[in-house]
Amino acid sequence: MKKGFIANRLRSHKKSEEDTIENKIETIQGEKFVWIDLQNPDRSNIEKLAEKYHFNALNIEDCMTKFELPKLDSYDDHFFVILQFPPLVQKTGISKNSQLSIFVGKDFLVTVHQGDLGPLVELVNICKTDSDQHRKERLLGKSSGLLLHEIIDVLVDDLLHTSRKIIANLDEIEDGVFDETKSVARSIALLRREINRLRRIVNPLKKFVAEIARNVKKFSEDEELVLYYDDVIDHIDKVIETLEESRETMEIYKDTDFVLSTEKTNKVLAVLTIIFTLAIPSTVIGTFYGMNVNLPGGIGNNSLILGPYTVFIIIIIASAIPAIMMFAYFKKLGWISD
Repeated sequence: MKKGFIANRLRSHKKSEEDTIENKIETIQGEKFVWIDLQNPDRSNIEKLAEKYHFNALNIEDCMTKFELPKLDSYDDHFFVILQFPPLVQKTGISKNSQLSIFVGKDFLVTVHQGDLGPLVELVNICKTDSDQHRKERLLGKSSGLLLHEIIDVLVDDLLHTSRKIIANLDEIEDGVFDETKSVARSIALLRREINRLRRIVNPLKKFVAEIARNVKKFSEDEELVLYYDDVIDHIDKVIETLEESRETMEIYKDTDFVLSTEKTNKVLAVLTIIFTLAIPSTVIGTFYGMNVNLPGGIGNNSLILGPYTVFIIIIIASAIPAIMMFAYFKKLGWISD
């Protein structure tokens, strides 16, 4: 199995790990609201927005903390939510999530992240340019609640895409489990870690998306908005179902690989044990004749019935007979398979 195939197959976008994400602040004006997107921001950037929109100081601290647990705080004129998603760029051996902090009001939407959420960055680029005018009008033409739905929807769709890639990895691991020439223990461990990490992201996400749907109604006049969020929850349920099935399948593969590896090891040990056991008679006889004592057929003994190799032939026969008898006995007991 190719080295690093899991990490490559699970990433839905390609990007060098060494690329540094610069500080960006994008202000996008919609018809009824403004969208401010902060990528890898400084504290001063967020504090300026906090003064303008009267954000809570504790929420500002949460934005600057890169590994805050998901949460939702509701206020009279806005609400604040933190969500976790798998990052686009991830260093080998380090399993961390990417945090998305969101402030939502009737006339504004503020998103704060490290710039490693590919689908969100693509939405920002669409709204900043005219590459997809129809989608741009749909994103910015109604309310901040609808734009928030679009952001969460594309990120959840990326999770769904990642969960499907896990299925592809499972198929490849299945082939490796039953191939004695390949070792898949490390691949199984890596994929189990990815599955568990995604489960820790997705399980809380369903609950918080439901809470967002309840809170966003205060800032949107679109009655169908709740239905849009229900559709996102349905996608999250599909991801959860896929991950649960993948986890169960992975446990089966892990146990199967362990059983097959143990069986292979036992076969090797059995062969080596049989070889050593059958060699015991010749080893014992050879030990005696290696001693510096007088023995039948030793040096100076003129008994040469079968010629000059008489003693050698007798020793070979004396060593082979016990070995043959032991082999027949082991086969009768079933210790040696056909």
